[in-house]
Amino acid sequence: MSAGNGKRSIVVDEHSDAWLTPASITVLEGLPRQPIPVKIKVLHIITRFAGGSGGNTLLSAIGMDPERFETWIVGGEGSELWRRAEELGVRTVRAPRLRERVAPVDDAIVLWQLFRLIRRERFSVVHTHCAKAGFLGRLAAWVAGAPVIVHTFHAFATHPFMGRAKRVWFGALERAVRPLAHRYVAVSPLVAREAVEKQLAEPGTVEVVPSAVEMGEIPLVPDPTVRPQLGIPADTPIVGWVGRMVYQKAPLDFVRMAALVRRTHPQVTFVMVGDASHESRPLEHATRREAARLGVDVVFTGFRHDAPRIASAFDVFVVSSRYEGLGRGLTEAMAAGRAVVATAVNGVPDLVVPGTTGLLADAGSPASLAEGVRWLLDHPDEAARMGAGARDRVRELFDQRTMCVSLDRLYSRLLGVPPIEGRGVGHEA
Repeated sequence: MSAGNGKRSIVVDEHSDAWLTPASITVLEGLPRQPIPVKIKVLHIITRFAGGSGGNTLLSAIGMDPERFETWIVGGEGSELWRRAEELGVRTVRAPRLRERVAPVDDAIVLWQLFRLIRRERFSVVHTHCAKAGFLGRLAAWVAGAPVIVHTFHAFATHPFMGRAKRVWFGALERAVRPLAHRYVAVSPLVAREAVEKQLAEPGTVEVVPSAVEMGEIPLVPDPTVRPQLGIPADTPIVGWVGRMVYQKAPLDFVRMAALVRRTHPQVTFVMVGDASHESRPLEHATRREAARLGVDVVFTGFRHDAPRIASAFDVFVVSSRYEGLGRGLTEAMAAGRAVVATAVNGVPDLVVPGTTGLLADAGSPASLAEGVRWLLDHPDEAARMGAGARDRVRELFDQRTMCVSLDRLYSRLLGVPPIEGRGVGHEA
């Protein structure tokens, strides 16, 4: 179809960008008051607005073009991410009853609250994250008639280390809401494949969008102030771990690995960065007791806002997780050029390529972790090359702008509108 007015002609077809705002605008001042364009309203729903999935959700919300999108976040237990989101203009709604554990009464109340919010605010896109928020959010959005429903697989509710009955029940719940989302997002190719193989998403409905990290907060070289702050000599190798003290992250496996490494490398110092949630406080205490029982001196820093800076001083970064979509600590450590040993679970092998960007180990095996750590300590030149390869890989794939452009394209396609290529995103972390 074409139209002419004597001055210019516009040709419009299904592949055209003619609907987009013209690049040159001739009149900017003196116009009569114009209606404000209606923005695309996006609601993110997440169980815990903290940790890796919380950081991903924050970067997704603040990174969208504010001229096109109005973003909201609803979540349960959180962290300093709430403050950051609010300071950067994200609308926030806290739902204290939204928790990871199954609680029928609280879950029913949250479902009703989400339904009412979605109906009242008329969101264009409802984007859910994590298992509990994914289940309740998709159901509420579907009942409320949300035009577009998207769910991100950061990790999975089921894993080989849980009991069979629980695994079957949780899997059935996930599959029950599978038809309710129009599109699924996975943080890595292996996570996407696993979602389809577990029948949590229909074939052809999953897109891979790498979970961005805050590159500006990650040193390119080891921060020289870390060792003096932690009381560690400059010539002492550091093997470290970063994460929440929860069952998923297997902190006891790290301590038991440390005991094995110490037998052959007594000069190594071990550092654990992170704390526990209220429910997992006993595990944190058990981890400290196990270190004392095994005679391993571990520096426990507790929660640190500057965890990437601390991790930049590690000679070897260890991921001991039993299950992990990718792991924010892992991507941040790799972006800092650290040599890594990580358990080969879920999407981790997409990032850690043995001999190229790090080493893999068997989940649930301190001995396998120890073998990888010893090798990297004994081969510092190879470890440095793997660290450099890891840094290049992560800084290319996990940029916030790249992630938000991918989400813009996804939302736009589902809503039937053209994405605006080349336009800047919102706030960059």
